Amino acid sequence: QMYLRLMGCFTLSCVFEMDTTPESYLDLFPLEAIVYLTPDSENGKYFTYIDPDKVYVLGGLVDESIHKQLTLRRAREHCLQTARLPIREYMVKAPNSRNYHSETLAINQVFDVLSTYYETRSWPAALRAGVSSGKGYVLPDTAEQ
Repeated sequence: QMYLRLMGCFTLSCVFEMDTTPESYLDLFPLEAIVYLTPDSENGKYFTYIDPDKVYVLGGLVDESIHKQLTLRRAREHCLQTARLPIREYMVKAPNSRNYHSETLAINQVFDVLSTYYETRSWPAALRAGVSSGKGYVLPDTAEQ
């Protein structure tokens, strides 16, 4: 089941059915079931699989600026588990003129990664679907191209 808490203007077009609610995920689900996805997750905690008993919160920043550690701080405030996508584990830094590499993705990109992983059970396929080359990471088989 997917829930979307509407927070201002945000459009997500997909084939998934979602319930919308004004309620916070903190009020809807037990805290021990919530995993907050953040690129700043500590201790190397990254996704290995989607646990059907967990509720995954997609970071939640809908703007163009990057706020380092903000999503991690939000998770800590409520003593929530955190995880990050396994970008470092499956992708490599691609050479680029700006030497730019970022693991911070927009919500729609994270959603694309998770929905593709859910369908394929393949992290390389999922990351290929959601992580644009503009982030400075590529799968090893495309690093030379």
